[in-house]
Formats: sequence, C-alpha cells, structure tokens
Amino acid sequence: MEIKLKYGIDKLLFGMKQKDVEALYGKPNAQYEDEEDNIVYVYNEHKMRLTFYDEEEMRLGYITSTNPNLELFGTTIIGKPWVEVKALLQDNKLTKFDTEVVDGTENYFFEENWLFVNVDYTEVFKIEIGAIFTDDDEFDWKFKA
Repeated sequence: MEIKLKYGIDKLLFGMKQKDVEALYGKPNAQYEDEEDNIVYVYNEHKMRLTFYDEEEMRLGYITSTNPNLELFGTTIIGKPWVEVKALLQDNKLTKFDTEVVDGTENYFFEENWLFVNVDYTEVFKIEIGAIFTDDDEFDWKFKA
C-alpha cells in the first residue's frame, strides 16, 4: 500500500465520497462520528481509519494507518527505526518538520505534505496523511467524480 503524498494511500484519493471508498474496499468494519461531526470509517484488515469531512460534503480528507505494508518512496516504514525513516524522508527532500512530544510519543509533522509520522520507543508505529490546501486556502481534492 503506497502512500502518495498529497493524494492519498493505495487506491484512495482525497476528495472521494463514502460510496467511492465502499466501491473499492466494501463496507467498513465500523464507523463513528467524531467531535467535529465528521464520519470515520474503520477498516480492520487494512488497519486504516478514513475521515470524511462534514463541512466538505463528506469528502475523504484524512487517513490514519498502522498497516505494516505501508510504503513511502518504495520502502515500508511501520516498525522501522525513526532514524531510518527520517533519512528516507530527507533523501526525498522532506526536511522541514515540526516536532511534538505527547506522553512520550514523538509526532513529526511535515506541513507541506500534510504528513504525520508517529514514533514510540524510537520506531514508527503510525502514519497520518491529510488533504493539502491550495494557495487560496481551499482543499486540493485529487478525486474528480
């Protein structure tokens, strides 16, 4: 499952509606509404949570995954040491990031690509990727229905 920065993961593209995702992956194992009235689909087999934004006509805008088969730049990253993943990112021109530590978990945020790399015990354990914004502060939806 390839992470496509600014676009999505695997066949998922930012901007898809729930019906588009269900056509690819079927019904989710679970779904819930978050505190902002967004709908979150949970796919256990793929170890992914997909967030459809309420204020954006329920378009897919955010993906969280712990899938060990996730690849970035052709390399799997879940379970890898942060130093290796950081070098991979730097080799691919992703050098600017913000760092936050919450309860011992390190979170690295690459705003230009709306990518979060979550690290615990020096290993990457979760990736979060979101739709990016245009220069006009609008979402840059990649899926064109």
